Amino acid sequence: MSTTFQLDTSTSRANPTPAPMKRLTVPLVRQRKAEGVTAQPLVMLTAYTARQAQLLDEHCDLLLVGDSLGQVIYGLPSSVPVTLDMMIAHGAAVVRGSYHAVVIVDMPFGSYEASPEQAFASAARVLKETGCAAIKLEGGAAMAETVAFLTQRGIPVMGHVGLTPQAVNVLGGYGARGRSKAEAAKILGDAKALADAGAFAIVIEGVIEPVAIAITHEVPCPTIGIGASAQCDGQVLVTEDMLGMFERVPRFVKIYENLAETIAGAAAHYAAEVRARQFPGPEQTYQPK
Repeated sequence: MSTTFQLDTSTSRANPTPAPMKRLTVPLVRQRKAEGVTAQPLVMLTAYTARQAQLLDEHCDLLLVGDSLGQVIYGLPSSVPVTLDMMIAHGAAVVRGSYHAVVIVDMPFGSYEASPEQAFASAARVLKETGCAAIKLEGGAAMAETVAFLTQRGIPVMGHVGLTPQAVNVLGGYGARGRSKAEAAKILGDAKALADAGAFAIVIEGVIEPVAIAITHEVPCPTIGIGASAQCDGQVLVTEDMLGMFERVPRFVKIYENLAETIAGAAAHYAAEVRARQFPGPEQTYQPK
């Protein structure tokens, strides 16, 4: 991100001016894996707002507008209640705030499962109204026909196998997948079906490491791990999780900063100064000339 700023006179806020650069593309992401090897792992984080996208963009290859925004932003119990309108609003904000990364928007539960035609109508709306580069959908072999239908009609698709949060009611929870031979074989088969159908990358979530490694070796497209293995072709985390915004996070999350503590401390400092009539001071008030 450029260190220069433009002043928005309507809000008095200074917005970062993007440095000249070309945005990454889906084909370039796909090409990062050559002959089964990704020399430089792909970096992906979630983003839900324009400002968050500005801060993350230069460090990431991909920004995912995940349906995890249901829990992170809206306080919902799962991603199931998230709507297409919610995804589009946040997706458009992230596209406006980014200039380098490939922006991918999650397809929410109920917006694509009924038929390939339903999926195309929903995905086309997402691309048109957000300007994003691709969509992501959950499901394995059962969604292969839909993935092929979309990619053949100009909509790039990222797949998602293993622990699929939208299916939490069927799975019975968020535990690691692939512990039995049958389940491991199914997850591997799901990934192969998505790759054969044209997915340009596949998220592998919450599976035991040997399964993630096997998938990464078996599919030609890049794999993006989350609770999987460092041997995947890339990694993704929910940004708020890795920044320590929540007291409890999944086992696979590494907390890089504790922003919750920082924010609470700043709010406490502000509250104390307001109650002591120390804020606003001369620097924050307007005086007669």
